[in-house]
Amino acid sequence: MGNWSRGHIAEFVLVGFPTSPPLQCLLFVLFLAIYLLTLLENALIVSTVWLTPSLHRPMYFFLGHLSFLELWYINVTVPRLLGAFLTQERRVSYVGCMTQLYFFIALACTECVLLAVMAYDRYLAICEPLRYPSLMPSSLAIRLAASSWGSGFLSSMMKLLFISRLSYCGPNVINHFFCDISPLLNLTCSDKEQAELVDFLLALVMILLPLLAVVSSYAAIMAAILRIPTAQGRRKAFSTCASHLAVVVIYYSSTLFTYARPQAMYTFNHNKVISVLYTVIVPFLNPAIYCLRNKEVKDALRKSVLGRCHYPRDVPD
Repeated sequence: MGNWSRGHIAEFVLVGFPTSPPLQCLLFVLFLAIYLLTLLENALIVSTVWLTPSLHRPMYFFLGHLSFLELWYINVTVPRLLGAFLTQERRVSYVGCMTQLYFFIALACTECVLLAVMAYDRYLAICEPLRYPSLMPSSLAIRLAASSWGSGFLSSMMKLLFISRLSYCGPNVINHFFCDISPLLNLTCSDKEQAELVDFLLALVMILLPLLAVVSSYAAIMAAILRIPTAQGRRKAFSTCASHLAVVVIYYSSTLFTYARPQAMYTFNHNKVISVLYTVIVPFLNPAIYCLRNKEVKDALRKSVLGRCHYPRDVPD
C-alpha cells in the first residue's frame, strides 16, 4: 500500500534495455562517449557564438539557441538512458516522472519551432538579401527565439495538465528508459480519450505547422537558387542553408512518427530504439553538421579552441 497515494501510483518502474551484461557494458561506454562529445560540441558552439563578434548575427544567434537547447535536452534524456544500461529496472517517483515528461515535451516542441524560425531566417537571407538587415533585425530575432521557447513550454504545460489528471492504478511498469507520453497513457486506469486527443492535436500543431513553414521556406529558397544564372552562385547560395536542411531532415524524420502518433507506439518495443535516435544521435550530429558545412563557424571554433596567437590566419607571412 506504500506505493499508492490519492488514487495515483506513487512511483513507476522504468524497464530499460534488458540484454546480456557484456552488451550492456559496451552500450553504456558507447553512449557515455557520445554524451560527453555532445556536451563538448554544443558547449563549444554556444560559447563561440556568444564570444565571437563576427557571429553576432541572427543566423548564429539562432544556432546558439539550438545548441543550448541540445545541451539541456541531452541532460534530460541521456542520463536516464545510461542508467537503463546499468540496471534493468529503475524506480522514479510520480512527481519525478511528470517533471521528466514536462521538460522532454517542452524541449522537443521548442526545437520544432526553432528549426522553423531558422528556415524563415534562411529564406530572408537568400530571397531578400538586400533587405535582410531590415527584415531580420536583432530585436525580431530575439522575439522569435523567445516565442520558440515560450510556445514549447506552453504546449508542454497544456499536455501535462491533461495527463496529470489521469489516475494510475497499476501496473506501474513503463517499458521505456524515461517517462514518455505513450507508455503513461497506456498505464492509466481512467478515461484517456480526452488526454489522447489533446496530445495528438498539440503534437500536430507543434510539429506539422513548423514543418509546413520549413517546407514553404525551402520551396521558395530552391526556386530562388534555380534562378541564379551561374553554377558557382547557386552552390554558394545553397551552402548557406545546406547544414540547416540536413538537421531538419534528420530531426523530423526521427520524431514525426513517434511524436505525432502516440497510440501506435503502445505495443512496439522498437520505439525505444527510435527514441535513442532522436534523443541521443540527433543532438550528437547537429553540431558536427553545422561545423562541417559552415566555414565561419569552423574558423571561429578553431580560434576559440587554439587561441588567436596560434590561428594560422593571424600569423604574418
